[in-house]
Amino acid sequence: MSWFGAALFCAIAGLAAGAPQNEAVARQLGTYIADGALAGAMVIVADRDKVISEDIAGWADLQAKVPLRSDHLFWIASMTKPMTAVAVMMLQDEGKLRIDDPVAKHLPEFAGQGMLAASPGGPPSPVRPITLRDLLTHTAGLSEVPAARPDLSLAELVATYAQAPLRHPPGSRWEYSNAGINTLGRIVEVAAGERFERFLQRRLLDPLGMVDTTFWPSPAQAARLAKVYRRNEDDPGLAEVPNMIITTSVTDASRTPLPAGGLYSTAADLLAFYRFMLNGGQAGGRRLLSPEAHQLLTHTQSGDLPTGFTPGMSWGLGFQVVKAPQGATAMFSPGTYGHGGAYATQSWADPVQGRILIFLVQQAGLGNSDAWPIRAVLQNAAVLRDQKSPVSELR
Repeated sequence: MSWFGAALFCAIAGLAAGAPQNEAVARQLGTYIADGALAGAMVIVADRDKVISEDIAGWADLQAKVPLRSDHLFWIASMTKPMTAVAVMMLQDEGKLRIDDPVAKHLPEFAGQGMLAASPGGPPSPVRPITLRDLLTHTAGLSEVPAARPDLSLAELVATYAQAPLRHPPGSRWEYSNAGINTLGRIVEVAAGERFERFLQRRLLDPLGMVDTTFWPSPAQAARLAKVYRRNEDDPGLAEVPNMIITTSVTDASRTPLPAGGLYSTAADLLAFYRFMLNGGQAGGRRLLSPEAHQLLTHTQSGDLPTGFTPGMSWGLGFQVVKAPQGATAMFSPGTYGHGGAYATQSWADPVQGRILIFLVQQAGLGNSDAWPIRAVLQNAAVLRDQKSPVSELR
């Protein structure tokens, strides 16, 4: 078996074989689904070699009563960001860029970018140039500019960020930035000499056997998409809603491949990615990331700046890093790294315990999905296997 085949086999073996359920998670999921708080969800706990527990319950399509399966695809949204950061660090390993490079070194349109004018009609306030490190840690201060149309190239999209004033001096504070990560995707294109999505496919997705991770699901993959639901406050229950980033067809390959949040994926593919990270940037006996790059990605790079959507968080390069476990991250060890997505998906690797946790759901309308109470309850049940906590009510 080739190393590619071995990586793919390892990614799907535990899920395909039917790993044991975690009774606490199964009980919580059953209650939430019965109460109409969730349509369906899956919670996977694994280590480097096996799936420890796998709990899948509810529906991928509530109206048609299609049961949720391990091969269903989810929009993972901002869980795309760590993969974009890995692509950047692969290019640093090759000497094609440095994370302390000014962005303008690779994208000249960013030269001379300044803050908002100090007075109406005045010149922009000068600031130091933004760097790739600023983009990777969400400290660059780029303005979010709505896309003019859904089929912009990354070059066209990122050019609009360069034309807008910065929101704050680079490095002065943390502010979550889709614009910053999309800009990194364009830098990957320039440094690698190929389209971002092609580089990601060739250098990360294919080597890890992530066969169902894509910006544009095929018709066959689209048939396996879990639908998106939102809690209906006026009429208890769940209402199906469209995906917030899709204005044409989910299979439309002209849609911008957003490095900040455009990917769809499956539990097996995410498990492959986080095993690769838990193994220090190696997969199938092949090193894809240097130890130095892996260290930078997964350890705090944001200093003492307040960061994140829940207390106790810090930022690596593209990854959130748990600095002081508490609340939604209380079950993790310090140094656990990962990322969440807009529809409440979560994926985390705990290097101290050697554990991976993947939580997949498609729940809209949450605001801060990282602080969603259901997330904390299910993570606690999954990671603290002997905990006898009561089933939480969510009304």
